[in-house]
Amino acid sequence: MNYPTPHINARPEDFGQTVLMPGDPLRSKYIAEHFLEDPVLVNNVRNVQGYTGRYKGVRVSVMASGMGMPSMGIYSRELYEGFGVRNILRIGSAGAMQPEIRVKDLVLGMGVSMDSNFQAQFHLAGTFSPICSFEMLRACSTAAEELGAPYHVGNILSSDFFYDDEDGIPEALIAKKNWMKMGIMAVEMESAALYLNAARFRKNALCVCTISDHLLTGESLSAQERETGFAQMMQVALETAVKLEK
Repeated sequence: MNYPTPHINARPEDFGQTVLMPGDPLRSKYIAEHFLEDPVLVNNVRNVQGYTGRYKGVRVSVMASGMGMPSMGIYSRELYEGFGVRNILRIGSAGAMQPEIRVKDLVLGMGVSMDSNFQAQFHLAGTFSPICSFEMLRACSTAAEELGAPYHVGNILSSDFFYDDEDGIPEALIAKKNWMKMGIMAVEMESAALYLNAARFRKNALCVCTISDHLLTGESLSAQERETGFAQMMQVALETAVKLEK
């Protein structure tokens, strides 16, 4: 893959070895302005802002992924294949699906299930199990413990659907309960594409999400609580990036 790509107008040297990827471009800007030293805007194609700066002396990049697996699939592939990025750490929000997980907790996706057809492109004669990088998972769990951030490790669900046209219909409720009974911790919309691309290009990936709402209790964070809760996730992710350089 040549650079610049259709979606990233930059050079390989513009990115650090680790890229944090929130879904929202404004969250990317927030992280750069509040956590990084001397951040530089390295990409703004389609307003998907990417910055590179330093955190505790380590060169780190942050760039938005957009929403959903198709968008994550584009940006993560271009970063891995075209720009030589080694580690991508997705940071975002998720909905809890287990009673022991609380709103504001972190979930670290050791593995990711999906209701998507994204992996069909790889023409596998069976079902592939996308998993994270153990190196990144170990660094991140250590960072969370050091910062006192409550976290859970296990399987998460990447879904193509934010709105379910059959909400309230028994079959739709049964489908959600079936994921829950298999121990799925939380649901989000991007990680499966990231993990599959990481496997394809022999790179590293990890999803760290803050629980913003709970599917069982109906509890959800306010706008102000999201800002506070997400800040802890951002710090855990940045500390992870530092540990990956050691």
